[in-house]
Amino acid sequence: MTGGAELHTLTGAYAAHALDGPERAEFERHLALCEACALEVREFAATLARLGAAEAETPPAELRARVMSGIGSVRQLAPPSAVVPVVPQPTGRRRRSRLVRHWPKLALAASVALAAALGGLAVDQSRRADEADARATQLQAQQAVFGSLLTAPDARTATATAGTGVGTVVWSQSRGQAGFLASGMPALPAGKTYELWFDDAGTMRPAGLLPASSGSLLLQGPLDGAVGVGVTVEPAGGSAHPSSTPVMLLPFS
Repeated sequence: MTGGAELHTLTGAYAAHALDGPERAEFERHLALCEACALEVREFAATLARLGAAEAETPPAELRARVMSGIGSVRQLAPPSAVVPVVPQPTGRRRRSRLVRHWPKLALAASVALAAALGGLAVDQSRRADEADARATQLQAQQAVFGSLLTAPDARTATATAGTGVGTVVWSQSRGQAGFLASGMPALPAGKTYELWFDDAGTMRPAGLLPASSGSLLLQGPLDGAVGVGVTVEPAGGSAHPSSTPVMLLPFS
């Protein structure tokens, strides 16, 4: 059985559904009596929900329209035995001979045109599928990293807002790592990006660029005694030092 002191370190693992049956049951009995752990579980659960919301993507609106238009223009072929070419009634031996002679070429040309159209559609669909697979793989990797951070015995979170956006930092001193989740951050003009910084007691150290207004980022570099994380708006590509006032400051406390 898990010791009483160790139960306090399982809040992140419980929120991430990483406890087995007996250990989960034991922790839930503890959770009913420990308000501090209950609060941490709620914070971790909210962080995981923000991670999912930040990485969710809506399929492009034109995708459905393209699929529906394709359905109307690409016909299903009848079984081979049922395909009977319609040949115009001949008016003479010469015309009949010419039609018979050119029919294979006409059929071949139609087949090539149809194959080209379907091939282009297949390539486009394949490209979109590959992009979707890449995004899914990236999302799984991000979730694995953040799940690992959340299940660290000393994992902690802090949350701040910027306009309509919400930012959450997750960190573990024992693992020397931190991650940042953003949801609904204000859209930036072209040529601008959000940059993350470790706050080394007043000195800001670059920690990575946020890929979008909503998303997640494993901060680059170790904690190394940092007291928090800041977010600023910088030129695209980032800056070596902050060039604007932080829009968010999240202390490690």
